[in-house]
Amino acid sequence: MTRLRKRPSSSVSLSVGVNLLWMVPGVVGGSEDYLVRSLLALGAHKPPDVDVTVLGLDTLASAHPALAESFPLVTLPLRGRLKPARVLAETSWLPVQVLRRRFDVVHHGGGVLPLWAPARTVVTIHDIQPFIFPDTFRTVKRLWLQRMLPRAARKADVVVTTSRFVAETVIDRLGAPPERLRQVPPCPAPRLADPEVDPNQVLARLGLSQRYVVYPAITYPHKNHRVLVEALARPEWPADVDLVLTGGAAQAEEDLGRRVAELGLAGRVHRTGRVARGDLDALLQEALALVFPSTYEGFGVSVLEAFGEGTPVVAARAGALPEVVEGAGTLVEPSDPAAWAAAVRQLAEEGPEARTDRSVAGRARAASFTPARTAEALVAAWRAAAAGAEEPCL
Repeated sequence: MTRLRKRPSSSVSLSVGVNLLWMVPGVVGGSEDYLVRSLLALGAHKPPDVDVTVLGLDTLASAHPALAESFPLVTLPLRGRLKPARVLAETSWLPVQVLRRRFDVVHHGGGVLPLWAPARTVVTIHDIQPFIFPDTFRTVKRLWLQRMLPRAARKADVVVTTSRFVAETVIDRLGAPPERLRQVPPCPAPRLADPEVDPNQVLARLGLSQRYVVYPAITYPHKNHRVLVEALARPEWPADVDLVLTGGAAQAEEDLGRRVAELGLAGRVHRTGRVARGDLDALLQEALALVFPSTYEGFGVSVLEAFGEGTPVVAARAGALPEVVEGAGTLVEPSDPAAWAAAVRQLAEEGPEARTDRSVAGRARAASFTPARTAEALVAAWRAAAAGAEEPCL
């Protein structure tokens, strides 16, 4: 049911609607995590002159109860599994709500703008994967995004990205006016590992009995799991270090399993699938390193979460990862198994002083990405849209 609410009082100088109709909870992955965390950060650091209403599907409150506690929700009785129904709602029901509630700005978090947008608009473009990895998208979705992303980049009053890397590609590939770009960096998820639980219990439950590195990623082709398996087979990789792969299955899963079998590594590659957030925190806490060979990331929040645990990071020199790592970890060419094996060996052979230095640098890097910083950048983007963006802010 849609919950009606009164127009904010005159003391509120900026009224914002956040469109999450495109978001089917539990389906869209990283973009959902980023936006929900950003809004929760705002809930804890919201200026008194900003009023925010979130609009979404009727499963939103149950999927994200903290969001429902932080903001008024206006929900549409639609499950959302059928994309045409969501698109129709964004071009009919949503504009009516915008006019009725007299929002100054509407933030569209899914990268596209409705055909009818009767208020100032902010759009978050997370990446341009439909142009770079078109084969990983269903045909209809790929064609839709390839048409609508450039339109949103050109027409929105403000375009939000998570990183400079994405901002530059949105300008170069999608034609966004540079003066309309704003960055809203993510903040890492709060740590969920239970301090009363021995991490060794988690490792025992997952069958881990020796040192390991961990890679938390769904097996999309661009996540590049294969290079880690091939690195593990090389003599440079330490014999007492295993590889733990968490995350769900996608297009590269079959190829990954086949390559593990070909190289005879079934006993050293631990494919856990999805794990609970608390278990992942425990895995990061005890890991020799987070290894992150993805060939394309719009940001890479897993890197920050590892840094926050004091865990060393080895990441690909690709996408936004160098921007996120910024000297606090090791960068490796994404397609070079020998380099990945050598990086893992270096970490395995380092003494406690060197590891402490890495841990301190990583924690300092993670600490620079705070909820307050995210909230401030988000509100700044809304104010820029309301006033009319005038100067580049990259």
